[in-house]
Amino acid sequence: MTTYLLAGGGTAGHVNPLLAVADRIRETEPDATVLVLGTAEGLEARLVPLRGYELLTVPRLPFPRRPSRAALRFPSALRGAVAGVRELLARHDVDVVVGFGGYASAPAYVAAWRSHVPLVVHEANAKPGIANVLGSWFTRHVGVVHRSTRLRHGRQVGMPLRREIEQLDRRESRQEALVEFGLDPRKPTLLVTGGSSGARRLNETIARSATSVLGAGWQILHVTGQKSELRSTDLADHHLLPYCDRMDLALSAADLVVSRAGSATVSELTALGLPSVLVPYPVGNGEQRHNATDVVAAGGALLVADADFTPDWVRSTLVGLLQDRAAIAEMAVRAGTVGVLDGTDRTVELVREAPARADRDAPPRTQRHASSRTVSDRRTDRTDRTDAQTEKASPERP
Repeated sequence: MTTYLLAGGGTAGHVNPLLAVADRIRETEPDATVLVLGTAEGLEARLVPLRGYELLTVPRLPFPRRPSRAALRFPSALRGAVAGVRELLARHDVDVVVGFGGYASAPAYVAAWRSHVPLVVHEANAKPGIANVLGSWFTRHVGVVHRSTRLRHGRQVGMPLRREIEQLDRRESRQEALVEFGLDPRKPTLLVTGGSSGARRLNETIARSATSVLGAGWQILHVTGQKSELRSTDLADHHLLPYCDRMDLALSAADLVVSRAGSATVSELTALGLPSVLVPYPVGNGEQRHNATDVVAAGGALLVADADFTPDWVRSTLVGLLQDRAAIAEMAVRAGTVGVLDGTDRTVELVREAPARADRDAPPRTQRHASSRTVSDRRTDRTDRTDAQTEKASPERP
């Protein structure tokens, strides 16, 4: 029996791949124990228990990016967090730590290294986060989503995808999708989405240029986001949804997608071979622009800066693309050359390599310190304890 500690959280970009890997481990290894390490403030505090996993928490510990009082306190706070995670590793007899970035990952990486527990790092963004850059120095088991990612020991495993995307047959589901959203089967569909919160630039530009898109013979399936003020339209073929809980069907209906360039979004589009126009979110450290690099270089997507995505650009560039179905079909093929559909299985395979490698590389047992026991040692100890408890609980034989 193996005990896994999956560390990460804060945002959906960290939590969703973590949960996809947790689910796959639970499916393929029913006797394994899967624990999650996160913070009490992040998205994981709600999603992890709902999925049936035990959540262990550490204090939220942002990396200081400039000199400040917080920066002076950071080393001491990190030491405290690492000590707390080491105690959790010992208490739960953890066999392998898997980190997905975010606030909880940095202390987990240091704690795993100091406790001699095998470590795996998964980086979702093309531009690695600080925590995962740190973690890559403590292990050779580093998985990345994008080919262009530069991270020590990184190898491409892809994004652990939601099961409904991983198993989606777009051609088979298309008719159901058209009925679900009330779409015209005779017209191609432009899917516009900025995620669950929406994207103001995308919403405003598409709303102001919808007639140009419809005039090109297309229809629009527009997921505006629940916070958007765009609620209605007089145009029959401009279908507005504040929220879409069947994105698998929305993607089945789509012939071209306009969206932000979050790593999960780009991964889903390329895994399904969907051509796209990517408009990176302009705030942050520019990771969305980097996430689009591979598929744009392959010819599977167009990249448009947020400030340039205007009604004029739609009329001058997007409409011309919509009228060239052969070009869109070629983009679809090229997008598919970048995508990875089995990212969950590849990541789980990487996770299982780490303890096996640790066992192979460990020194002879007589030379080992107790704190650096291999996975097989811990499993033996756990089995011995279980047998002893069972024997003690059994009635004496006459």
